[in-house]
Amino acid sequence: MAAQTELSAPALVSRNDVPVFPPMALSAEAAPFTPLGPETWQLGSSSDADKQFSRCATKLRALRGDSGHLREELNLLFDQLLSENYNKSFDPSINIRTEDVCSLLKHASALVPLSQEHLVIKFCQLMHHLLNQLKVIMDEHTLDVLVKYTTSALKTCSTWTHSDVLLALSTVVYGNGPQCHQHLSNLLREDGVLLMYSSPSQPNMELRRVALSCMANICLRIPGQPPLDDQYRSVSFSVFLKTLQSAKPPDTDELFYCMVIQAALKGLQCCLSGGKWKFGGGEELGSVLALLKRLMFQGAPGVSVEWPTVLYPAALPQYESLPVPKPADPQKPAEGPKDAAVAGKTSGNKKRKSRGKGKKTNVEESRGNDEEEDNKDDKVPAVQKGGGREGGRGDPESLCKFSALSLYPSWKKNSSDSEFSDPEGSAQCKLRLYHGRVRQGALHGLLAVAKSLEKRTLYGFWSSFIPDSPIGGPPPLTLLTIILKDLSPKVRACALQVLSAMLDGSRQFLAVAEDTASPRTSYTPFSFSLATSVRELHRTLSLALLAETSPQTLTQVIKCLAYLVANAPYHRLRPGLLSPLWKQMRPYVRHRDANVRVSVLTLYGALVTTQAPLPEVQLLLRQPEGSGGGSSNAGSFTPQSSALSWRQRDGVSSPSHTPATLSQRGSCSHSPRAPRTPGEEDSAPPWLLQLCVSLVTQPREDQSDNEGAGTGVTLEPSPVRLEALQVMSHLVRGYFSLVQTCLCDVGQVSARCLKESDPSIQLHGTKLLEELGTGIIQQYRAENNIPESSRVPISQVVLFWTEVLSGPLNGALQNEQHPTLQTSACETLSSILPQAFAQLPDKTQLMCITVLLGLTYSENYLVKTAAVRALGVYVLFPCLREDVMFVADTANTILAALDDRSPNVRAKAAWSLGNLSDTLIVNMASVGVDFQEELSDMLLLKMLQAATRASDDKDRVKSNAVRALGNLLHFLRESQLTRSAFQRPLEDAVRALVKTVQSEATMKVRWNACCALGNAFRNPALPLDSAPWSHDAFSALCHVVTSCKNFKVRIKSAAALSVPTHRSCYGDTERFTCVWSSLAKALENSEDTNDFLEYRYSASLRHTLSQALLHLLSISQVQDMPVLGASMAGDEGRGIREHLIKYVREEEEGGKGRGDGEEAQGEKDTGGESVTPQQRISGLQQTLIRLKGLKAEGEEDRGKEEVVQFLEELLKNCEEP
Repeated sequence: MAAQTELSAPALVSRNDVPVFPPMALSAEAAPFTPLGPETWQLGSSSDADKQFSRCATKLRALRGDSGHLREELNLLFDQLLSENYNKSFDPSINIRTEDVCSLLKHASALVPLSQEHLVIKFCQLMHHLLNQLKVIMDEHTLDVLVKYTTSALKTCSTWTHSDVLLALSTVVYGNGPQCHQHLSNLLREDGVLLMYSSPSQPNMELRRVALSCMANICLRIPGQPPLDDQYRSVSFSVFLKTLQSAKPPDTDELFYCMVIQAALKGLQCCLSGGKWKFGGGEELGSVLALLKRLMFQGAPGVSVEWPTVLYPAALPQYESLPVPKPADPQKPAEGPKDAAVAGKTSGNKKRKSRGKGKKTNVEESRGNDEEEDNKDDKVPAVQKGGGREGGRGDPESLCKFSALSLYPSWKKNSSDSEFSDPEGSAQCKLRLYHGRVRQGALHGLLAVAKSLEKRTLYGFWSSFIPDSPIGGPPPLTLLTIILKDLSPKVRACALQVLSAMLDGSRQFLAVAEDTASPRTSYTPFSFSLATSVRELHRTLSLALLAETSPQTLTQVIKCLAYLVANAPYHRLRPGLLSPLWKQMRPYVRHRDANVRVSVLTLYGALVTTQAPLPEVQLLLRQPEGSGGGSSNAGSFTPQSSALSWRQRDGVSSPSHTPATLSQRGSCSHSPRAPRTPGEEDSAPPWLLQLCVSLVTQPREDQSDNEGAGTGVTLEPSPVRLEALQVMSHLVRGYFSLVQTCLCDVGQVSARCLKESDPSIQLHGTKLLEELGTGIIQQYRAENNIPESSRVPISQVVLFWTEVLSGPLNGALQNEQHPTLQTSACETLSSILPQAFAQLPDKTQLMCITVLLGLTYSENYLVKTAAVRALGVYVLFPCLREDVMFVADTANTILAALDDRSPNVRAKAAWSLGNLSDTLIVNMASVGVDFQEELSDMLLLKMLQAATRASDDKDRVKSNAVRALGNLLHFLRESQLTRSAFQRPLEDAVRALVKTVQSEATMKVRWNACCALGNAFRNPALPLDSAPWSHDAFSALCHVVTSCKNFKVRIKSAAALSVPTHRSCYGDTERFTCVWSSLAKALENSEDTNDFLEYRYSASLRHTLSQALLHLLSISQVQDMPVLGASMAGDEGRGIREHLIKYVREEEEGGKGRGDGEEAQGEKDTGGESVTPQQRISGLQQTLIRLKGLKAEGEEDRGKEEVVQFLEELLKNCEEP
């Protein structure tokens, strides 16, 4: 009877609710029994909970405070409401409105007097029950009413009720801390109830736990909501910290103490995750990290050390370590495997033991606890519970022996199940479980700390959590100890998450690591210690990979390795770290779990991305499939061989991993298993490429993944295929020379992806095509110096693009339902090699241009941006740039895009306009006046006006708009400049450039504006001597060349000032004097900078300034002599002479070797070509002869003599050996 009552407790079931089964005669021909689905066979109909709630709510609303039987009726209604299970996972059809729950709770709070303490407890339980199970988001009024009620109950009711009241309050304030600010001053003040009950001096551990949980829920921040006020977060943080620092009270049960620590750790995590957090001064951060490190090992067997109270940022390891183990009995290892096997078998039986579901405990956890645990399980996938796990783990030093003993964790060998009676064993298991939760909470807290700290602060504590290789003695206790030794897969996964967070973004920190040089004996440099730490991480994670049996934790191990590979500087480390990892990962691509396979591909993607091309990875990619990585290789041994063998038949690789697309066609005609000559091996496709192609295109042999069972799907799951396509893209980007032999085959894989219905697969297919096109373009760039024999032949490139453009790419370009796919397809079109585009059929070229022009009118800004950019690429193609009609169509399209609302579209339109203006300048030199005359004057005027408007836009639009302005001003003919329609736009354009040069815009915009003025000065038709805007242009450049903090801007302005080829362009003597003085002053101050990063450009700046000064001397006239003579006669002249001597003697490489390569074009910016010292001396001699021939009188003659004497001394010094 008791059991029957317990079963019917959740809902009362009437006889009418039980489904009636039709009578069935017993016979051999009867149909087999088929159980009804859960939607058909349930205890009660799906709306029972709704009906019960509605019925009780109606009765409750009808009650009044003056009712004679109020207490009895409330008791009955509360019992009925509490008896229902409102969890939607139990019954998805439950549909109780939030406003109905809020209305019921508000009305009930007015009916339950605080004097009736039993009713208060039931009402508080009802609050927790409804809000927790229905996940109610309360309105502000309901929140205010319930918080007021519970806080009043804490003040009025007896202490024995406070546990349930605090539980209800904890549920009410869950994630609502900022909305309860008017009540927090009472709850969190010094004599407030929460601080009183959460104090370490509180003897009642249950009250202390619930109070801490309540404070944690107050600090919890829901995404999208403002954080809790810093004042209350600080108070709560102090309480959590004191709780964790306080020792366990005497005579306190260890389980209760673990629950208190869990609540404090959860609160600490909520404080740190609830917005930006600044640790207090002194040693607060070190104290928190020391606490978390100690709790990371809470209850870990064999750990008995004196923990430091504070961790200090230092490169040296801390002083805690494992005790030195005693020498083992030599006979015990022989018995180890047997014991290990028995223990493993026992633990496996325990795992399979089912636990009852649906039971309700007397004391429920707060909603915060329940949901936090759910969140943790989401972040760290749930695994089998219990103390043991299959396969086990072992000591780091002995794991590599691949013995059954070494793979079993040493912490499990301390006792056998027979040492405890059943109740004692159950208590021990529960204690281990709670200790594991504490360790898990500590790691979550450490993860929150790692995410809230600046990277440079976090890396000060690197050695406390990530050791270098142990030289001798016991290893330190770090995250790696937990990853290798902890019994709980959840705890190991949390430790891996923390390690991943520390490694993520650590590239700049780890860039210091280096161990290629011979080690020093006197001291160990930090770079070597860091390199050793990287090697220790590789060693530990490789051991964890071998020992791990939980698929979820195994996924975390591989992801952590991917973070390590992505950030470690392998070009500064001794080779040999990546080869074992590469081979060790190969069996895992056949793992049963799809998440593991995805993470393996992510790791391979990191391997082929990091510092590509890396010599060690190149060697690994060239290795054939059968060498050094097969399933029979010892280096690839894993304890999960049964889980890895689903793609193998009798020890032979599945045919699905010998892709026909790469082994039976063209240059990839070799079978991966057939012996090859060395020459053939070099041209064979990389094993990784073959693997990825097979994962994308070949069917699976065994649908062992849960998501594929019974669905008829024969290909790999979508995440695996997407990651394989990503790896292929990384391979093409970093190691194109190894992939180019299979160019057409990889293109066919992309074409197959484009034919599929999944937009994600289509998108990655187009991105792969784009990477192929970009790789081909990179090969044909002159600066890469790739010999023609090593490039993909033009004929093959043409064939490749012909097949691609006649295939399903057209469908992707016209797929308006998926704008992202259209965008990627446009980017693919822009990656066609210009030489190959010229050889495509005319109709194919026309199709590309027509599609792009049409897509610029798309309503989606992403598509429009990509189409406008692609046109900006096409306008530079030699086969299209001389086509006036195409140039005009492109210009009109770009002008329309410059007026778009989206700043992204305008930015790409400005970039394309800059490219189009570059084309005009090229055509002006190659085609001549014919092209200028064919292009419409009105179109040029529109382009000039549009670029002027764009120069007042955002910086990313402005930087290319001013580039276009400079080219357009250079392109205009004299007949156009004299027309009245061009007069005002011309002046506006120059003033826009002047304004940009003088503005506070980004430096890239300003140096582009300086270059634009230099380009404009190249146009001989511009009236630089008489135009009113000419003075402003020269003044702006003179000001910038002497005062700008950025040396690159100074370089561009000096180059612009040296562009005019005639003395008349510089105007009167006053303007010429201003230009000369500015350049001389800039040369004198060319080394004055407070920014060390600018100092590297000082040599290039002096080069450009010296060239500009000599240019002014070469065109100077007699009226300039007094000013020039005065400048050269004093101290300024001696400084100029020293710099000019260095410039004239400077070899060509010296002038081009400075800066970042961009300043190597200094001479090009001035309109000249690279010259030798002999040519410079010849130019000086010609200048000297010309000046001597000038006729001067009086002051001009004296100035002329000073200049001539200066040049003679300069020539004498330069000609001396």
